[in-house]
Amino acid sequence: MTRLAITTLMLALLVPPAYAMDGMIAVPSMHTAKSSMDRLEAIAKARDLKVFARIDHAAGARSIGQALRPTELLIFGHPKGGTPLLQCSQSYGIELPMRVLAWEDIQGKRWLGYKDPAAYAMKPADPDCEAALKRLSGTLDTLVREAASP
Repeated sequence: MTRLAITTLMLALLVPPAYAMDGMIAVPSMHTAKSSMDRLEAIAKARDLKVFARIDHAAGARSIGQALRPTELLIFGHPKGGTPLLQCSQSYGIELPMRVLAWEDIQGKRWLGYKDPAAYAMKPADPDCEAALKRLSGTLDTLVREAASP
């Protein structure tokens, strides 16, 4: 068995399956929200993706004297991934760049979630557009699972 196959199998066994809710895919994370975002940000930058913003919603809540469980958002992308979709339909611009949310739920479980690109506003009719959407979806899922893994 190749090293890649072994690594993929180990990740599949260690990272539980994702759950879909309202077009959002949620993957259990082995790390805190902050650590998950640190990992995701580092992985994105290592793959030459631009990080546009990182938002700590819990810090925002604290700034107004409110409490919120750990919740962070990372906004990132690259024109090579987004431009082909925008050329298909500029309405994809409402969904791009990519966004991933890290949070801790009420039971203390940790998650990384993103909107399923298949649920994006416009459905591609062109095979090239469908291929671009699948590439984006695959990239996003790979990044999230890598950040969530041990």
